[in-house]
Amino acid sequence: MYFAIGTVLSFLINYFFYSSNNLGLDIYYALAFGIAWGIAYYLDTPNITLPQKLGLSFVAMGVLVLVGTLLFNLELAIPSILKFSMVFVAYYLIASFKTSKSLRN
Repeated sequence: MYFAIGTVLSFLINYFFYSSNNLGLDIYYALAFGIAWGIAYYLDTPNITLPQKLGLSFVAMGVLVLVGTLLFNLELAIPSILKFSMVFVAYYLIASFKTSKSLRN
């Protein structure tokens, strides 16, 4: 659910307000944003250790850069990991305000 909502909202914002005149690039950035929300939600459990969370998030960022470089170029792929990282920080910042320190509960 976090993935779908994050992807759709990001795409609509990018498409209507910050259009790059490249629909594929807008979709790619929206997917990066949605994937970040989905992975952040998935990793938001005490069963997964901090090193595992960091490792999985770095693997996901690496895959995003690889795919972005193959589809576009490195300069256009870098903003996807910036969006990804920003979402992780925002997710856990929002979660930190809850007493449970999780958005799942």
